[in-house]
Amino acid sequence: MEQKQSAPRSNFADINEVVPEEDAEQEPQQQDKNKRFSSNRGPNRGRQRPYRGFSRQVSLETGFSVLNRESKGRGEKKSLPRSGRSFAGFETRGIINNGGDGRKGDFSIFRTKSTLSKQNSLLPSVIRERDIENSLRGEDGETKDESINENVSAGRYFAALRGPELDEVKDNEDILLPKEEQWPFLLRFPIGCYGICLGLSSQAVLWLALAKSPATHFLHIPPMINLVIWLLALVALVSVSFTYILKCIFYFEAVKREYFHPIRVNFFFAPWVVCMFLAISVPPVLSQKPLHPAIWCVFMGPYFFLELKIYGQWLSGGRRRLCKVANPSSHLSIVGNFVGAILASKVGWNEVAKFLWAVGFAHYLVVFVTLYQRLPTSEALPKELHPVYSMFIAAPSAASIAWNTIYGQFDGCSRTCFFIALFLYISLVVRINFFTGFKFSVAWWSYTFPMTTASVATIKYAEAVPCFPSRALAITLSFISSAMVCVLFVSTLLHGFVWQTLFPNDLAIAITNKRLTKEKKPFKRAYDLKRWGKQALSKKISAEKDIEPEDESHH
Repeated sequence: MEQKQSAPRSNFADINEVVPEEDAEQEPQQQDKNKRFSSNRGPNRGRQRPYRGFSRQVSLETGFSVLNRESKGRGEKKSLPRSGRSFAGFETRGIINNGGDGRKGDFSIFRTKSTLSKQNSLLPSVIRERDIENSLRGEDGETKDESINENVSAGRYFAALRGPELDEVKDNEDILLPKEEQWPFLLRFPIGCYGICLGLSSQAVLWLALAKSPATHFLHIPPMINLVIWLLALVALVSVSFTYILKCIFYFEAVKREYFHPIRVNFFFAPWVVCMFLAISVPPVLSQKPLHPAIWCVFMGPYFFLELKIYGQWLSGGRRRLCKVANPSSHLSIVGNFVGAILASKVGWNEVAKFLWAVGFAHYLVVFVTLYQRLPTSEALPKELHPVYSMFIAAPSAASIAWNTIYGQFDGCSRTCFFIALFLYISLVVRINFFTGFKFSVAWWSYTFPMTTASVATIKYAEAVPCFPSRALAITLSFISSAMVCVLFVSTLLHGFVWQTLFPNDLAIAITNKRLTKEKKPFKRAYDLKRWGKQALSKKISAEKDIEPEDESHH
């Protein structure tokens, strides 16, 4: 049976079953009976099913183009079995499938959704969205994945990703975008780039302390080093912030994916911590006046509202309760309280500083205990996350510095926090093998920030306890942190401008909401069968005992 071309680019062949003439005459009568029967039914009276013109057609281009390669004669034609994936000749190259290797990515799914763009949308895009929805529907009509429209749960990130920052997709997982094709730059620019700003701004604080501290006065460190590092940190902050603002404008859906990421959500606190670091470490050449309280309000205000949101999720429970999402990067959401306390004390607001210190220390204890004991209800962290454990050092070190700044002396509480940080620092140094064997990434900058904070706390301790061991410890830790920052700075320049491998495809934001392939259920073990058999037997015996008193009462 031949069919006329319906469009210049698509040809269709009718694959309906050929019906004998006698059956064809009986079909209208049978349809009339069915209509009468359906019209007498209750709530569905008068309803008609929508017309589906291409429900039993297959595209010649999608079906015959592959099979004709093996056929010898040109007139020979074969048809594919009816699977419902041809979509009657519509373009389906961007549809998500289980293979996913040869597909062409549609980066528009991560673009910012606006009312104006929805009103100006064209018909082909509507058809494409409809085809994607149909491709994700199973035989029972239920959707396999709603990851384009719904938020991804925190547990899904732990199940689908691996690596030091949960940025690598597991082998048995699929993503929404192609892995081989290079993505747009803004999609490849992660929130973790603020780790560069954290490392540089904390170094500005360190070198200002080295230049001013009486414990390191014999080194004769010029203040010009602090000025150079401060300007470099300011340039890095402006560049990263400008780029990420562009990402928020054009790819806001990707930013939402990063916000729901259990590790990257903590980096949304980083810009405000960097701003407070820069305010604390202003070079004396640029400003000799005390800081204005408005600076604290501008930098600490957004941080405080964001932590209300995050701490509320930890407290209220649900899918994002602390025992589910706790990880070493959670200390970034706590350190800002101590840095804000230092800045509040410098602007003259000591009571506000005490309030922030109390809030930060209370939540630090909760996070510290949660990470230490690893509750059975929490998601297990992979071994590759161990280098991020350097974040443990940041909070107690910052708490020690903040207490010293508020009360003006390095007393018992400040020393307690410092000794906790020092012990954690030593425990990480003796496990140096955890920090080897990893590929360089921008996230490595975040590991320098806790080391620098511990170095500043050691300088304050050397001021309170002036002796050779304390000064030697302060100089040693300062040298280690500065050397680490120099190595990372050179590596970043090489990967960014020479090898151009600094920003690979950000696979973490493209995972699906649910696994497209079902996991095989594990076989039932022998001891499980015995346990279930005993449980069933005990239930049967208890049921018989309940029946016996009833029978006796009837007699």
